[in-house]
Amino acid sequence: MSHSLPDQRWFIAQANLEGVDHLVQSTGLFPLVAQVLLNREIRTSDLAHTYINPETQNLPSPLTEFRDLKLSVDLLAEAIATQDKIIICGDYDADGMTSTALLIRALTHLGADVDYAIPSRMKEGYGINTRIVEECADAGVGMILTVDNGISAYDAIARAIELGLTVIVTDHHDLPEILPPADAILNPKLLSPHSPYLGLAGVGVAYILAVSTAQHLGKLQGLTDQLLELFTLGTIADLAPLIGVNRRWLKRGLKKLPQSKLAGVQALMQMSGVSDEQKPVKPDDIGFRLGPRINAIGRIGDPQIVIELLTTDEAGIALERAMQCEEINRQRQTLCEQIELEAVKLVEETPIPWKNDCVLVVVHPEWHHGVIGIVASRLVERYGVPVFIGTYEEGDTTKIRGSARSIPEFNVFEALEFCRDILGKFGGHQAAGGFSLASDNLSLFKQRLSQFAHQCLKSEHLKPLVKIDAQANFNQLNTALYQQIDSLQPWGIGNDFPVFWTENIKVTEQRIVGKHHLKVTLVQDDGSQIKAIAWRWGQYFPLPTRIDVAYKLRENHWNGNTDIELEIVGIRLPQISNNGIKKASFQYKGRAYNCSLWQEIDELRIRNEEGKVLSIRRGHRSGLLGMNRETAESVDVTQPHYYQLIKEALAALSV
Repeated sequence: MSHSLPDQRWFIAQANLEGVDHLVQSTGLFPLVAQVLLNREIRTSDLAHTYINPETQNLPSPLTEFRDLKLSVDLLAEAIATQDKIIICGDYDADGMTSTALLIRALTHLGADVDYAIPSRMKEGYGINTRIVEECADAGVGMILTVDNGISAYDAIARAIELGLTVIVTDHHDLPEILPPADAILNPKLLSPHSPYLGLAGVGVAYILAVSTAQHLGKLQGLTDQLLELFTLGTIADLAPLIGVNRRWLKRGLKKLPQSKLAGVQALMQMSGVSDEQKPVKPDDIGFRLGPRINAIGRIGDPQIVIELLTTDEAGIALERAMQCEEINRQRQTLCEQIELEAVKLVEETPIPWKNDCVLVVVHPEWHHGVIGIVASRLVERYGVPVFIGTYEEGDTTKIRGSARSIPEFNVFEALEFCRDILGKFGGHQAAGGFSLASDNLSLFKQRLSQFAHQCLKSEHLKPLVKIDAQANFNQLNTALYQQIDSLQPWGIGNDFPVFWTENIKVTEQRIVGKHHLKVTLVQDDGSQIKAIAWRWGQYFPLPTRIDVAYKLRENHWNGNTDIELEIVGIRLPQISNNGIKKASFQYKGRAYNCSLWQEIDELRIRNEEGKVLSIRRGHRSGLLGMNRETAESVDVTQPHYYQLIKEALAALSV
């Protein structure tokens, strides 16, 4: 029987036995976990101790890091004292809505006259605009405070200043060439590249401003925990990196959430099934349960629902709003599944030559642009290629609005810059972005993106990447190991949950569960066995009898019992064949190589992308280089280039 397997590329981190021994002795970590820390550039005892106990880190005061923070606090304190009307201009994603709710709670607690405005996703798009500014001026507003937006809104902010409004911009997005003429700007992108505050999302900047203002006014008591909870929700839901000060505050905030004092958070956790008061909430609980319910509102609903959910103190209103989030999230899930199926059909049946183009562009007139970004991410997972997905503006087939998601080797923002002259609005960063263009420019847009993609991508990049920390045996995978990994939460973006792999194992049982998930029992040759789940992998049933498998550890709770099982993220055919040939792939100086160790004759062979092979026997100073043995030339393998290439190949084969 032939088997279909995911077409993946595996990157296995090189083992560092000396570094592992050092961290094991100085921290008491298991060797597998010590290797994970080394892979995260945590190489010294001091760094490891700070990572394990982030509260021990000496943080610089945000007042010394953010140049305009003191000025912002003074401006806010003055507006509160004089009862000037303050409008918070937020955004319709989870970061923008939690930021808005956080500052409403904080400023209300401090006695401010405060309200908020969020632009229409469907009609206006992202960020503060001149309509909001002019309506604020007409209503006698004294101050506009942006959250999670504003750094690129030069015209709107210039108009606000012209109309006599005070403007504080709090944002975390990339800096434009010319900063807006606001009275004060708070953005971690203005900080030193070594600042612990560098990875803050918009809600993190809002949190610092709120706490600093409350401290200045002597009214912080009773406020910190509720702000920390909103910081935690927004930071994880926005996929901010879980490093630096984010890691420190999130570790604290995740412990607070199960006993949340916020009616809206309680209701949201109850509706989504995250409700064990004895256990800290984990980033995955927010990323896969709480966050999507908040984000769904911004995508296809009214952001006011989330603002009310997170600012009310009445349990009845909170439950009503949480139920609305639940219902709208179900609609969002249905939309995503429908659009994904239609997109895959479009790709397969048109057909779209994405392998030749090195980029996938799909556009359909009837897709909801509030959810196409999620579908883009799923298409990246499926095809392993940068995806640009679009739909027509509501009621206007002459304009396309779209979202992009990427792979590590392709920078979305640079790709959009490359197409600047044929685009309307666009923005983003390395991994994701948004854009608009005239429908007439679609064909040219596809050509330009393909041209850009061919400059930075090779064929081996067009496969989903599985990043692996270390090789493990099943007898190492026990509750103690899981508990140590779990104690180092939060894992997440920029600090990925550990992934291990085990080679040449036997699949003894397998079945489809749910809609399209794969449940298997895996057995190692020493008899060690473990159960595993592969989400959304029903299409690969049945698996071959023997496989290499890459996985995360997870707890499975069933009928009062708790077991450790695997969450499969990668499968490939065993790299050690029955005839004693071990194979691997690696990259060296930006080029891809395949290598094989022929154990019977003790010969190493390294093949490059053009098919040229370097063959070396153990103990020999010379080897053969060429397309075949008959025409190959003899080369001195002690030369630096060949020596380093051989070293990289042996390292790849050793993991």
